[in-house]
Amino acid sequence: MLVSIYLPTRNRVDLLQKAVDSALAQTYRDIELIVVNDASTDGTEEYLRRKAQIDSRLIHLSNSKPQGAPTSRNLAISRSSGAFVTGLDDDDEFHPERIGAFVEYWTLLTSRGTTPACLYSQDIWLNNGVQYRTTQKRSFIEAKELFEYNYIGNQIFAPREHFITVGLFDEQLPAWQDLELLIRLLRQFGRAHLLDMPTYLFDMTLRPDRISSQERKIRAAFEIVAKKHSEKDAAKQLTLFLQMFQHGYNISPSLGDWLKFFRFRKFPKGLLRMINSTIANGSSDLTPKS
Repeated sequence: MLVSIYLPTRNRVDLLQKAVDSALAQTYRDIELIVVNDASTDGTEEYLRRKAQIDSRLIHLSNSKPQGAPTSRNLAISRSSGAFVTGLDDDDEFHPERIGAFVEYWTLLTSRGTTPACLYSQDIWLNNGVQYRTTQKRSFIEAKELFEYNYIGNQIFAPREHFITVGLFDEQLPAWQDLELLIRLLRQFGRAHLLDMPTYLFDMTLRPDRISSQERKIRAAFEIVAKKHSEKDAAKQLTLFLQMFQHGYNISPSLGDWLKFFRFRKFPKGLLRMINSTIANGSSDLTPKS
């Protein structure tokens, strides 16, 4: 049973090599790795050509100009041939047992009459190559819980048809593309199930291009996702709004954010997070932000 792995990349050839090697080193051998080179200028294309000559399971596609990760992911999924699809970021790695464990767990669940929307696993978090945390994710996630927080993460394992049916990643979103896809996926196909073993090595080393450091994009993503999925549900809109101020984003609430929060009239829900975010991140600008 073929499993397709998508991997978008741009100008990270040194990191990319570790990611590619971890995917091709899976104990489950029936895979195809589709790497989309998003107009890199650092030798990525040459590396991928050489690697594909060594291992025919590697398929590389190229964008003539930068398109971004969501578009590159969609291109890879559209070109994929696997019964299942999963993803890998170019600065992360797979544990050697990841794909095999997913296939076995999916087979077990379906043999017992359960067909998940998708599977996800525990992650190992690294900082400068050093492991400092293993996640403790919930056993099951429903769509409504994703408005509070993305409890699943950014890489799932699911039938290719699930991705296609819900319309793939929203290429117009500046951030939260994984979260928004998951909301649609779980609404359509039901609960996500946890494979309770750490199989994804997530590099948390801070870089200037990490989306979590780009406040303007996160704010714009909130507006789009709220309009698409919670426009008529004030409770969901509030929990989604509060996601902008979660730990790691380092976004301090502006005066406009506080005014919007008060309009929800759902006290004391979220008040502590707003206060903590203001204190932790220091709000030197209390003017409304668009």
